[in-house]
Amino acid sequence: MQFNRISQKKYVGGSSLNYFVSPYNKKVDLKFPEEIKIYDTTLRDGEQTPGVCLRTPEKLKIAKKLDELGIHQIEAGFPVVSNEEQRSVKAIVKEDLDADILVLSRTKKEDIDAAIDCGVDGIITFMGTSDLHIKSKFKMKDREEILNVCINSVEYAKDHGLFVAFSAEDATRTDLNFLKRVYKRAEECGADRVHIADTVGAISPQGMDYLVRELRSDLKAEIALHCHNDFGLAVANSISGLLAGANAVSTTVNGIGERAGNTSLEELIMALKLIYGVDMDLNVNVLCELSKTVGELTHLGVPKNKPIVGKNVFRHESGIHVDAVMENPLTYEPFAPEMIGHQRKLVLGKHSGCRAVKAKLDECGIDVTTDELCKIVKKVKRSREEGKYINDKLFREIVKSVRGPFDI
Repeated sequence: MQFNRISQKKYVGGSSLNYFVSPYNKKVDLKFPEEIKIYDTTLRDGEQTPGVCLRTPEKLKIAKKLDELGIHQIEAGFPVVSNEEQRSVKAIVKEDLDADILVLSRTKKEDIDAAIDCGVDGIITFMGTSDLHIKSKFKMKDREEILNVCINSVEYAKDHGLFVAFSAEDATRTDLNFLKRVYKRAEECGADRVHIADTVGAISPQGMDYLVRELRSDLKAEIALHCHNDFGLAVANSISGLLAGANAVSTTVNGIGERAGNTSLEELIMALKLIYGVDMDLNVNVLCELSKTVGELTHLGVPKNKPIVGKNVFRHESGIHVDAVMENPLTYEPFAPEMIGHQRKLVLGKHSGCRAVKAKLDECGIDVTTDELCKIVKKVKRSREEGKYINDKLFREIVKSVRGPFDI
């Protein structure tokens, strides 16, 4: 598929009604690639989250929602894993989505044949390249064996007309000279893209900057970033890599995946869009629905404090905050929730003040005196400190206890 050129805008604080980010962002002149591709691996690496197993209808639902967002490439699965996995990939391919459909393949002919049988657009083939993986995982004697296996798989896939990405597993702990050799040979054999897999999330943003610049000086092929979040740096490492010359990023919805997960799709997209002014022309108003769908189908839910899509991101309880938010939501929100299909909510609790309670009363169509309002506020605070959640039912009971029965 064709990729739109990225619009890089220098957003000035307060210049939009929908968001207000730091004006200092524009003080730094940063250059991103003209094209950035996102290949989402929710249906592959995301499904490798312990305890998660997606059936074909569930994978189809997620794939369609990813396509609605406008994701460039969807890594739909790992066909050789099972017959059901192959059925799922074939079903996704049959939908004829706008996104290109990729699958994971080991550097084995039978894996690539399984991908070809599914009718996908391309594969991501991988091999561990660090000495740790070579010796402990593959029990091989030297690096040359690894190099030969990698090259044979790339050539075989290209001979069958596939888009081929070669991923060096544990790349960020691999000897640089050997890593360059592997990637260069893959490029020479026709690989369309090489992937830097930060398999255990062990690189820093500065380290990623160095590594990508070193590789970019030798390679013409696209460079992609597959970052894990073991130290909470997956998004930062991805952005650092893009600034250094990488062209693509692997993501998962809600940042799910093995161990601490992967680069969060929604966090990366919105950080690029609003913090860095890099707009990939994606349909971001479906992000919240996509996040909720994945949370439900994986039975993982969405953490309340999850950046961008979490329930608490646009919920306010503190009286000081609520007063300001009611005047202008951007006082305590960097962007409007409607932008991603989210909703703002004022929550009553221990930290609530008169204005928040009055707003809730107005919402319910209840008039009270100033004295009654003060009493209701005190009861709301006391009820919450007693461990009670202030839902609509309890709120009405509190109001009735102060001013007597009323009709709504």
